[in-house]
Amino acid sequence: MDAAKDAFERLFRSGRANAFLAWLVVGVLAMVFVESALEFDRQWLVFVAGVGTVVLMPPVAAGEWRVMLPWELLVLATLPILVRGLFGGSVGTFAAYLAVAGLALLITVELHMFTSLRVTHWFAITFVVLTTLASVAAWTMLRWNLDRVFGTSYLSTNEAVMTEWLSVTVAGLAAGVLFDAYFRRRDRQLRRALRRVVRR
Repeated sequence: MDAAKDAFERLFRSGRANAFLAWLVVGVLAMVFVESALEFDRQWLVFVAGVGTVVLMPPVAAGEWRVMLPWELLVLATLPILVRGLFGGSVGTFAAYLAVAGLALLITVELHMFTSLRVTHWFAITFVVLTTLASVAAWTMLRWNLDRVFGTSYLSTNEAVMTEWLSVTVAGLAAGVLFDAYFRRRDRQLRRALRRVVRR
């Protein structure tokens, strides 16, 4: 048990191990991208490409493959993308909304880690939730304008739109709770590591 715990702690401290696992997540994103291309799912293709671009910004900007976000954060933020690819229906739709929240989280953490911007824990969570809601609201307005100008039928009924917004609200709040739990766990790990260093 102690050996497994030590191995796990080394994993968090090792930039090489973190980068290896983070690149595995990038590989999963690449597979979802290929699947979306084969199915000609243009909307999801663009979204997955956007997430991949955000994930790859740190190593490209630094010119170093080991400069990656924490692997467990990438898993947490990109897991809904995989779920959406594997499942359809309401589960896939809900996962898509969570994926928007995950993208907002990745952008927030990258700004915090790789720029001079510093955000507090509560601001990051609030920003993720509000960005999720705002993104889907903007997407609804875009579809409404396309329907008016080009005669498409992206929006079916007012009830369907309200149901979608309710689902997005639940997904945004669920993502906020999930990300809050993640940040609290990371804070506890950091405090424990600091206490060990101070005792030495």
